[in-house]
Amino acid sequence: TALNSFVSNRKWTTDNLTTGEKIQCSFLLKLQPGGDQDTYKASLTIQSGRPVFNSTYVSPVINYQDNDVVFKSVQFPPLEFNETRVSATDPLVSNLTAIFAYWIDMIIGFDYDSFSPRGGNLYFQKAQNIIDNAPEGRNISGWKPFDGNRNRYWLAENLLNSKYTLFHDAEYDYYRMGLDKLYDQEAIGRAQILNSLNMLNSFNTDNPNTMILAFFFQAKTQEMIQIFSKASPPDKAKALDFLIHLDVSSATKYEDQLK
Repeated sequence: TALNSFVSNRKWTTDNLTTGEKIQCSFLLKLQPGGDQDTYKASLTIQSGRPVFNSTYVSPVINYQDNDVVFKSVQFPPLEFNETRVSATDPLVSNLTAIFAYWIDMIIGFDYDSFSPRGGNLYFQKAQNIIDNAPEGRNISGWKPFDGNRNRYWLAENLLNSKYTLFHDAEYDYYRMGLDKLYDQEAIGRAQILNSLNMLNSFNTDNPNTMILAFFFQAKTQEMIQIFSKASPPDKAKALDFLIHLDVSSATKYEDQLK
């Protein structure tokens, strides 16, 4: 109940948005006892989607599981968060709200990025500010570069890295120039999506093994299959070649369904 109130009742952006502009998203927090009294380890699955122009289809944007979640349960005080000063008497208390605030900023940032070039930068920077002020303590992880190569730190780092601007260009073109045209101008939309894959391939060649590329494709496998299953044989072959190199973990699915 406290988490639902924290997420739903807090105003996360200063933009004036209508009810219809709310971002479709969900959080699934799976708990397990952490050992100490009232302390829990958990995994947090974050999903968000973006409506596609002139259709009822919602394109998946984020589909990620954060396994670096540990927090202490507090029964009565409300959950609080200050984006300029992440603090609490117990860091295990503030860690939970910091993690949720970080992912909410990411959801908004990716949504805005899909509608305007570099539109999400403000929210990616907000997420970085949370990292810079993240709580520290025993068993708390996910906020530091040495906690692993796929965590909250590296996602924000990739998104704000000036060397990775091509990713943002490809992402914007994928949604705005590709998906949003697919229903009215199918051939043009699919061609632009193919061009976006070409851009991502160039990005991956120059910057192999980035978290941001894997993060993008975790939400996209089935959508890519649906888009290119109706493509012409030459375009399908090009897409397959890109996809099996860009989304290696799903290569077998692409080969089975796009050949």
